[in-house]
Amino acid sequence: MTHTNDGTVQAAGCVLWRRSPVDGELEVCLVHRPKYDDWSHPKGKLKRDEESLAGALREVAEETGYSAVPGTELPTAHYLASGRPKQVRYWAAEAGSGSFAPNQEVDRLLWLSPTAARNRLTQPRDRTLVDALLDALRLA
Repeated sequence: MTHTNDGTVQAAGCVLWRRSPVDGELEVCLVHRPKYDDWSHPKGKLKRDEESLAGALREVAEETGYSAVPGTELPTAHYLASGRPKQVRYWAAEAGSGSFAPNQEVDRLLWLSPTAARNRLTQPRDRTLVDALLDALRLA
């Protein structure tokens, strides 16, 4: 697990998106973690000396079963987790090939419209990332 000199836990993740196979509309991937009973974007702690983007893509693959094509870096989240400072760097990432299989860390995965994703996310700080994704895709 990687920490900065001040003890901040370093993590990374992606706001994973795709075009719906049904109607071509934008969909955002959310994962459900039974340990926390929450809905969030795929993310996790970095391994020692792991680059943030590499860690973000590894976490997406581990938690969702999908490969991801990274795009724009999104705003970094800073918050306390179990009383310790945590920093999570995020990227917009388009889902590539793959398929989800439930595992110990993530038991459910949903592809939702941006509005539905914003409403389903447990943490308000994660909702702003949906807006940041939409802004990034508009500018792309």
